[in-house]
Amino acid sequence: MNITKYGKDMAFIILGAFLFALGVNLFVIPNDFGEGGVTGITIILYYLFAWSPGLTNLILNSILLVIGYRFLSKLTTVYTIIAVVFNSLFLHLTESWSIDAHEPLVNAIFGGIIIGVGIGLIVRAGGTTAGTVILARIANKYLDWNISYALLFFDLIVALSSYFIIGAEKLMITIIMLFMGTKTMEFVIEGLNPKKAITIISKEQDHIAEQVNVIMDRGVTVLSGHGYYTKSPAQILYIVISRQEIPMLKKIVKSTDPNAFITIHDVRDVFGKGFIELSKE
Repeated sequence: MNITKYGKDMAFIILGAFLFALGVNLFVIPNDFGEGGVTGITIILYYLFAWSPGLTNLILNSILLVIGYRFLSKLTTVYTIIAVVFNSLFLHLTESWSIDAHEPLVNAIFGGIIIGVGIGLIVRAGGTTAGTVILARIANKYLDWNISYALLFFDLIVALSSYFIIGAEKLMITIIMLFMGTKTMEFVIEGLNPKKAITIISKEQDHIAEQVNVIMDRGVTVLSGHGYYTKSPAQILYIVISRQEIPMLKKIVKSTDPNAFITIHDVRDVFGKGFIELSKE
């Protein structure tokens, strides 16, 4: 058991839960915005019946956890329970907090950023905020959907239902806030340095691979293939590098084989030697 890692995860989850609650109580509810997921349902119930957001959030997410826990690993389930409990607690403790800001669009932007950072920290640590995040993780696991955009999809369904409570204008601002939150969460989860997967087809594959090993200190995987039309055998180089390393790789390939064929793909997560350690859950 890596105590340091789990301690770091707990800190991220608690901080994320606090920021999520802060965004709701400082920017969403005071401006009569909607929200996505269970929080959105919680806010609608607050507008209609003045039910405590913290308590309602805890009850609804507990029900969803009972239904959806089987789709999460044991560690993720534990982290999610912690996130839900602290989020509900912070929703209650910060309920009376306020900020002197009255421009709806500005509030929506900052609300989206703070909530996005909060959810991003929780997801990056390996937890969820339950609710539609569970659905997003299921979609990511079985449909390979991007977590951020799957969450936006499910959140929009809930947010659109708030139209009858908050009206068209506030709903449109809510959608802007959700978009800001999604982009912020994506930034927190993926970071400033997203990785790229590169495939290279070249007659000089040995020279390119050698220079990538020596100059860039990166590993190269060689895949066997052939041209469909010519049936000629070909060796395909597969390399995973950071975005900043792409110019150097292009320089190596261009100097070795200007006629090489290169494709560059976005990579969401990279685990293994030279990147992020693959932790056991």
